[in-house]
Amino acid sequence: MAFQNVEYRLDTPMPAFLFLMRKLGVTQGQAQKIVAMRRLIVNGETCLHSGKKICGDIVVQEFIPQSQGVSPIFTTPDFGLFDKPSGLLVHPKTHKTPYSLLDDIRHYYGKNANNIHRIDMETSGLVLASRGKTSERELKMMFESRGVKKSYLAWVRGRIDSPFKVDVPLSRNEDFSTIKLKMVVDPSGKPSLTHFKPLKYDQELDATLLKVVPYTGRQHQIRVHLFHVKHPILGDPIYGVPTEVAIKYLDRVLDVDERMRYMGASRLMLHAQELSFSYRDVFYRVVSRIDFEKEKERISPPEIRVNPLC
Repeated sequence: MAFQNVEYRLDTPMPAFLFLMRKLGVTQGQAQKIVAMRRLIVNGETCLHSGKKICGDIVVQEFIPQSQGVSPIFTTPDFGLFDKPSGLLVHPKTHKTPYSLLDDIRHYYGKNANNIHRIDMETSGLVLASRGKTSERELKMMFESRGVKKSYLAWVRGRIDSPFKVDVPLSRNEDFSTIKLKMVVDPSGKPSLTHFKPLKYDQELDATLLKVVPYTGRQHQIRVHLFHVKHPILGDPIYGVPTEVAIKYLDRVLDVDERMRYMGASRLMLHAQELSFSYRDVFYRVVSRIDFEKEKERISPPEIRVNPLC
């Protein structure tokens, strides 16, 4: 388990936030967050106020990283990059999440390390991680100001012969009564732009390998844009499949055969291939070591695939 109960004994009363700061080496804000998330238990009762004086038997739910051997592929004194496999969460969803990439980030870099951005659980590829709070702030600001250039690879349904771009506004779907899509094309939405370049067409699989360069960072942008032009990403469990099938996937009751038939692959065939940015006057360009082209082995033959709902 990533979060574990760690026991302490405090005989001299002090404010809860101060105890956490001294014992765990966290900031006051981080201490207050621990209390707000109900992770501090004093004498068997959850402490709800960070300024309350506490003493006695204390239990803190702490993040104890459990490594599963996902090591960084590139490291500097301030940050590192990991090649995340498909099927792995970047960050735990709840305290009960047994393992996420954050476990190995903190296993290698310490408790102040953190992921700077996230990619979907089924997307593989590069994830940038900070090694300290100062670099975390700087790197997150760099992402927010679009100082990081990203490119992806994607295996998509059908044949594409020429480069193209998709420039349509996206917004969150507020009506889940008929569809389960998180994001939809909407004239009143936020601008979103992605460029696509075909790299290879596999005739046996009726699938095209694309280089994908997003110029904006909307949620599910690449997936929605490819669904919009009727070339959804193979293996996409939401965009390009019947609503009832998407529901079965979300409810975790979809079997492997159904997934291969309706979604066309055993995973989302999207890969974060390259990151480039300047940090403290040094330019970095890092390319994933994963051979994503070979991942086409996880694509189902076209004769068993159901045509997507585009």
